[in-house]
Amino acid sequence: MNIVITGASRGLGAALAERFAAPGCDIGLIGRDAAALAAVAARCVAQGATTRVGLVDVRDGAAMAGLLGEWDAAKPIDLAIANAGVTGGRQADGTMDGIAGARRLVETNLLGAMHLAEPLIPLMQGRRRGAIGLISSLAALRGMPDHPAYCASKAGVLAYGEGLRAALRGDGITVSVVLPGYFDTALDAHWTGAKPLALPLAVMADRVAAALRAGRGRCFIPWRLGLLLRLLALLPSPLGDRLIGLQRLTYRP
Repeated sequence: MNIVITGASRGLGAALAERFAAPGCDIGLIGRDAAALAAVAARCVAQGATTRVGLVDVRDGAAMAGLLGEWDAAKPIDLAIANAGVTGGRQADGTMDGIAGARRLVETNLLGAMHLAEPLIPLMQGRRRGAIGLISSLAALRGMPDHPAYCASKAGVLAYGEGLRAALRGDGITVSVVLPGYFDTALDAHWTGAKPLALPLAVMADRVAAALRAGRGRCFIPWRLGLLLRLLALLPSPLGDRLIGLQRLTYRP
């Protein structure tokens, strides 16, 4: 099996690489931190996998397309996991992301996912097999007052993945959209405040990997928090806004 993972330097991306690493598996690790990627690659090799490393920013569509084309030509990619992401939101002084911050979120979280999927879709269609996994967030289900731009970027990933899944259903390509909630990682540590139903990184990685292996079209992790946010989104906006306002977080850059 040939897998590609973006945002593989650390956190969920690194943990997923280790979940899939096994003899006979080739894992392409994409990220911006050479030393961290080398460490992840070494752990995967220790489990019997072979690895490739790509030092690419997912916001660079041309560089991503070039790398993916080269890798796929050498060995067809079976599963591509768009995991790279950044966060942002209201800081302690009340400052929000602004246009520059929102652009950073959308370019990394949404366009970065597209820059992984789009070059591979025609290649997978040509051989009528392949799988794409898009890591969204439960924050995609309902805009939250302390990080609206982040919610928007992840809602874009959700909508893009849902559309792709329907568009490609007859082409032999599986599209999975996974929506994690809070879990223990350096990215999540930027937030202070209550984090309901937060999971350890190892548990989240196990559940995400299981959803991708099963080819689940859409997966909320944990499902109870996903269901709650789904219900909040169905309420009249004044009531929904009041209830979602009870969940307050502060972002520390």
